[in-house]
Amino acid sequence: MIALIQRVNHAEVTVGDRLVGRIGHGLLALVGVRAADTPASASRLLERVLAYRVFPDGEGRMNRSLADTGGGLLLVPQFTLAADTRKGNRAGFSTAAAPADAQRLFDRLVSEARARHPHVATGEFGAHMRVALENDGPVTFWLEANAG
Repeated sequence: MIALIQRVNHAEVTVGDRLVGRIGHGLLALVGVRAADTPASASRLLERVLAYRVFPDGEGRMNRSLADTGGGLLLVPQFTLAADTRKGNRAGFSTAAAPADAQRLFDRLVSEARARHPHVATGEFGAHMRVALENDGPVTFWLEANAG
């Protein structure tokens, strides 16, 4: 699984005119699911997202994690992250998980996140979403958790 994480001052997701998820200071994670991903991939990705040190300590160094700060976590499914972009001018999606498999793993990620972290919001799987954010830094990282 893949997460493009961004440290944000605030972020929100809307579907049509409906607000579906919003956080204050914390992490926005755009999540892609690949065909080879497993429940273990989802668990490992969550561990990395919660423990990745992107927040400043007292000296301004990125030494604190989301688990340390207790900030918000906004998980947004984004199948395009799993695209194969190595050749040509159009993405291929043969490396992405089938929609039903991807939704099952994304839902597992969300469920585990809500069990382990106090402030979790989400986008809506399969919907056309609008994501608004204010990146803090900017600080953006690509995290991967492989199957196995």
